[in-house]
Amino acid sequence: MNKFLSALIAGVFATVSMASFAASHGGAMKDPKAMEEKMAACKKMDAKTADDKMKAECKKMAEEKKEAKK
Repeated sequence: MNKFLSALIAGVFATVSMASFAASHGGAMKDPKAMEEKMAACKKMDAKTADDKMKAECKKMAEEKKEAKK
């Protein structure tokens, strides 16, 4: 009985540890208002003055929006 109780406690500890690890690495929730503001900025963006990072972010958001519609 003592070994069973020890194994049960160890199993519960391992499960809780893995769940907290997975939750901490899950990523942040996306704020819809912030996403709409970024999309508006992408539409106003001047292709000549925008840097590569901004262009890549806009392209990625456009692809995500297309996939969400499917």
